[in-house]
Formats: sequence, structure tokens, C-alpha cells
Amino acid sequence: MADLAAEKCVACRRDSPHVPIDEIIELMPQLPGWHIEDLDGIPRLIRTFPFPDFAQALAFTNRVGALAETAGHHPALLTEWGKVTVSWWTHAIRGLHRNDFILAAKTDRL
Repeated sequence: MADLAAEKCVACRRDSPHVPIDEIIELMPQLPGWHIEDLDGIPRLIRTFPFPDFAQALAFTNRVGALAETAGHHPALLTEWGKVTVSWWTHAIRGLHRNDFILAAKTDRL
């Protein structure tokens, strides 16, 4: 099984394919702690990361933001005292693209 975090993101357009269910089943074991949640009819990869205080949560948020800028693919980030919730999905296709799984794996490495 390939290392998701080592993969590069590819440009995604409105006609890019969603990740098929068989591939999702294959990829999810590589993303412990992540789950798929449907919000507003759009599936999203979501994980909450715990931190001992707000300063460390904010620093992590900034690292995820830098990763997103580099990839040109941006998550929803909710920073609270002691935790950060990261949600990856592809806006252009209103669903999950392989990029979302790649960036979830890269987020775990941060």
C-alpha cells in the first residue's frame, strides 16, 4: 500500500472524479482517527486533534494552513481551546477527491 502522505496533490476541476467507495475502504485504514461525515449533503474527512492549550492549537492551525497554501487545497479549520478540528473535502466536486485523503495523511504528519 502506497504512503498517502508521500503523494502529491493534482489539480482538481469540476469534472474530476469522486473517490469510489472501494478506494475509500482501502484508504481509511491509513487515516486512523479520521472519519467521514456528511455535512450539507457533502461527505468530508474530519478529525479533531487535542492540544494542552490554545497556543499549541493555534500553532497547529497555522501549520495546516501553510500545508493547504502549498497544496492549493484548503480545509475548514475550527480552532478552540485545546483542540483543532480539520475537515477536508473538495469544493469543486462537492465531495471527496484523492487529494483530501493525501492532505489528511499530511496533516497527521504535522
